[in-house]
Amino acid sequence: MSSLATPAAALPVLQPKDFASDQEIRWCPRCGDYSILAQMKKVLPTLGIPKEKFVFVSGIGCSSRFPYYVDTYGFHSIHGRAPAIASGVKISRPDLQVWVITGDGDALSIGGNHLMHAIRRNLDFKIILFNNQIYGLTKGQYSPTSPVGQKTKSTPYGSLANPVSPMCFALGAEATFVARSVDVDIKHLTGVLERAAKHKGTAFVEVYQDCNVFNSNAFLYASDKEVKADNVVYVEHGKPLIFGKDKKKGIRLHGMTPEVVELGKGITEDDLLFHDEKAADPSLAFLLARFRHPEFPEPMGVLRDIDKPCYDQAVNAQIEAAIAKQGEGDLDKLFESGDTWVVE
Repeated sequence: MSSLATPAAALPVLQPKDFASDQEIRWCPRCGDYSILAQMKKVLPTLGIPKEKFVFVSGIGCSSRFPYYVDTYGFHSIHGRAPAIASGVKISRPDLQVWVITGDGDALSIGGNHLMHAIRRNLDFKIILFNNQIYGLTKGQYSPTSPVGQKTKSTPYGSLANPVSPMCFALGAEATFVARSVDVDIKHLTGVLERAAKHKGTAFVEVYQDCNVFNSNAFLYASDKEVKADNVVYVEHGKPLIFGKDKKKGIRLHGMTPEVVELGKGITEDDLLFHDEKAADPSLAFLLARFRHPEFPEPMGVLRDIDKPCYDQAVNAQIEAAIAKQGEGDLDKLFESGDTWVVE
């Protein structure tokens, strides 16, 4: 079985343009998907992996056109089933690097069951969830992540449903890598995608993505340079949770209850909550994932990054052990064994 990585000397030097396909990109002007695609094409050449070893698998939705726009192998699959198809690809071809591209509607409505089981199994692939809090491809209905009160074509008087938190969903399924970024925060998004690519196991990344046609500026509070410093906390392993334009605000715990405090009034950095992305217990990561604007600054960065056995490796090890013990299988012999019937 071939190794995923090829010695650097044997690889051609790849550039982002080498991952640009010949397909016309059919997203609306100013869609946040363009930025995510651009940052992805920056990251792929840095991984030391041949182009033919990448596979992008998507479901249905605007984001799911992604495989057409990267010059790699890929599947534009069916609604919500991208994690299931990607699981089959990774288990049968563990030498490939597999990316799942999905949206909030595709992943968390019809695809919720498949997403949950892919995450809990910890297959070695990457899941990028574009969250725009709306159904864009089908023209503006509310989605599983739409906030309460949001008026859409399917909720003209405002949504009454409690929204799903993608990161809480992933952490509840015991994801080994959970992160969040914003489409227009180019440097940060690139860094998060790089870390996801190098993680061994299921890497789940939520990207706040602007649908400027049906839900424009939904995440302006987290993307606009004038206001985001007070609305976002960038988490870094081993560092205190500090935010604000002047870096004078922080988060501390009162028991297990978080509170926003101001530094310098009898409160020092040592009093704050320090981020630990390596904690085996996901409780603090889950606490951070529940932060909601405007009550709390929303976390950006890697909330969790731990090591656990990968399902695809375990399956292939189990198969190899069975072959070593019993020899290669015989399909015809299997079909003709046990209880059989002859229909005349």
